Amino acid sequence: MNFVRIKSYAKINLSLDVSDAHDGYHEIDSVVTTIDVADVIAVKKRKDKLVGITMHGMGSESMPYLSNNAVKAAEAFIAAYSTAGADITIWKNIPMGAGLGGSSADAAGVLNALAKLYDVDDIAGIKRIADALGSDTGYMLTGGYARISGRGERVQPIDCNLKLDIALLVPRTGVSTAECYNLWDSVGERTAHSDEVMRALFEGDREMLGKALSNGLYMPAKALNADVGRAYEALAAFAPLGVNMTGSGSAVYAIFENDMFARYARSRYSGQMQFIQTKTCLPPKEM
Repeated sequence: MNFVRIKSYAKINLSLDVSDAHDGYHEIDSVVTTIDVADVIAVKKRKDKLVGITMHGMGSESMPYLSNNAVKAAEAFIAAYSTAGADITIWKNIPMGAGLGGSSADAAGVLNALAKLYDVDDIAGIKRIADALGSDTGYMLTGGYARISGRGERVQPIDCNLKLDIALLVPRTGVSTAECYNLWDSVGERTAHSDEVMRALFEGDREMLGKALSNGLYMPAKALNADVGRAYEALAAFAPLGVNMTGSGSAVYAIFENDMFARYARSRYSGQMQFIQTKTCLPPKEM
């Protein structure tokens, strides 16, 4: 096998409870799930140990090589397993800087693709590499419904097949994750809604879930980027089951009763933000 192509999916936070910082890091308790918005990642073997990368879409073409998490993932994999290098091509569909986990999805996708390309069967080892790359990268290796905690490295998969119809609004500008967490210390909410979200998922109750959606970073994100609040208000105007921001923003999503209501919201939205209609999905197991 000399070539592998896979999809790596975006995520949304159904809850995001933040704790006070310790040793410079805030701990989280979050229920997450993947949605049917994915980057396509292709990897091809090289004869040397170098990593080449080509990015397409979402403004990713200008991303610096050394700060690209996909490159870091490939280099860490090659170092850990003494494989040859790879040429990587990524077609971006996940909006960047929106709290949808696009950078982590690319890193996790590269790790999954390289493991398949070089026939490496070491789930624990690859998870350690992923955790070192970013707070939710380890989760993104498998996706699906999960509860993540600590700095995001503790992943508890949730056996849930609840399908959610989702409308997503993506402002033109993002929110700095570091600035958002720093501002949370003074204006953020001390939420504790992850247990409520878990209960709604176990009961398969969309209405309960809509009411339980929560993100402790919403207020600081809105203070940093007013479009976060505008996106929230625009989606709330369609009377969905619930509205929430994902990650540290700037994307905001709404959960609807069914596909018809989500399509109606899409047809009636007249703003300038990117509107994505999507659903939750269970990615094929790469690891």
